Amino acid sequence: MIQKFNYVAPKSLNSALKILSENKNAKVLAGGTDIIPGFHIESRRFIDTELLVDIKKIQNLHAIKERKDFVEIGACVTFAELAENELIRKYFPLLAKAAETVGSVQIRNRATIVGNFVNNAPCADSVPPLLVYDAKIQIQSLKKTREISLQKFLIKPYATALKKGEVVTKIILPKPDENFVGDFYKLGRRRAVAISRISLAVLMRKKDGLIDEIRIASGAVTPIGTRLYELEKFAKNQIANSDTFKELAIMLGEKVLEITGLRWSSEYKLPVLQQVFYQLLEKVNRNEK
Repeated sequence: MIQKFNYVAPKSLNSALKILSENKNAKVLAGGTDIIPGFHIESRRFIDTELLVDIKKIQNLHAIKERKDFVEIGACVTFAELAENELIRKYFPLLAKAAETVGSVQIRNRATIVGNFVNNAPCADSVPPLLVYDAKIQIQSLKKTREISLQKFLIKPYATALKKGEVVTKIILPKPDENFVGDFYKLGRRRAVAISRISLAVLMRKKDGLIDEIRIASGAVTPIGTRLYELEKFAKNQIANSDTFKELAIMLGEKVLEITGLRWSSEYKLPVLQQVFYQLLEKVNRNEK
């Protein structure tokens, strides 16, 4: 049985921020694909919610805009809109690919990319691509606007740096160098409508056969989406070949074990993770521009 709550749908961001500032037990509603099921299962994350502030009617939160050096994605952009958008497919193909894998058609038509990482579930499919694209997010309250990197925004599972009275209004993605190539990988228990068990994103740029720069981010294999800076540092200026990729795969398994500790699933999950990461690196290497 769903708990009782009040509902408002302001048409301006200022109105929404004012309502949130005056109601400490209010929560933002965008797509609702997390919070409504949360009500059904009486999730502790939502048990104290007394007011839902629906931001879907705020028109300027629905846009995807190109600027000179970056692209902005509004807080209410859905995964379906993201997957079909020409700007996203041109500049951020890994993000478009991840968007296509989220849930079902119905879920993609409702769920928003911002809601995906504000919820900060370990299985959030948008997070690894956003991390390798160096995503920043803009956050607003009645008093100020601030920007923060997505990695710093994500604190622990289901917890972020978002404060009471604040709303994430947009994602800011710098346009990557055109020489970067990459891919996104997701493994679930079935082919569709699956929660990720392993998710990885890789961007790589080569020069004269060496790895000039590589960006690696994990999703479901770590407690939260994580840029693997140690692996990136090791790979820089290494030869882009199978030996290097095997070494990186070994390092990834060791790093994940260090972060998560030994679990009952580690015996079979870590070898699978290492193998799919190795294959992902080989695939990206073959796709050199």
